[in-house]
Amino acid sequence: MENQTSGLKGQFTNEQIEERVQRAVDNFMQGYGCCQSVVAAFADLYGLDDTLAKKIAAGFGGGVGRMRMMCGAVSGIVMLVGLDCGQTEGSDREGKSACYKVVQDLLAKSREANGSLICAEILGLKGYEKAQSSYVASARTAEYYKTRPCAAKVESAARIFAEYLKAKG
Repeated sequence: MENQTSGLKGQFTNEQIEERVQRAVDNFMQGYGCCQSVVAAFADLYGLDDTLAKKIAAGFGGGVGRMRMMCGAVSGIVMLVGLDCGQTEGSDREGKSACYKVVQDLLAKSREANGSLICAEILGLKGYEKAQSSYVASARTAEYYKTRPCAAKVESAARIFAEYLKAKG
């Protein structure tokens, strides 16, 4: 798959950043998981259609399969970095290392902005058992949206990735 962001060099504006961030938040508010929301907001830049992006990212919700491990929005950043600069040759250690550097840099920004990369910690859950108590997805109600910081984490992840794209230009 050819990298489509080369056409954005020097042209990824603040307005485009805000549009992508809003797209991610809108996805989340429509009931998509954190990872799905972030990945789908940028997928078209890489020739990936919305449906396929959401399917690929579906299992990362709830901190990976609702096990409350790495935040889904953060997983979305990792997936997008792979689309943006991931190596395609197994023996390309330099390319792999370059990708890992971008992942580490962006995740450091996310940790700084959000206090953690771990879903259970972000949600304030205590104990591993409680964190992975159920595979059943939470109902998306007004109360859910009021009590969860997830929309803000999706917004943060989308902004971090969009700013990365802008800085590349």
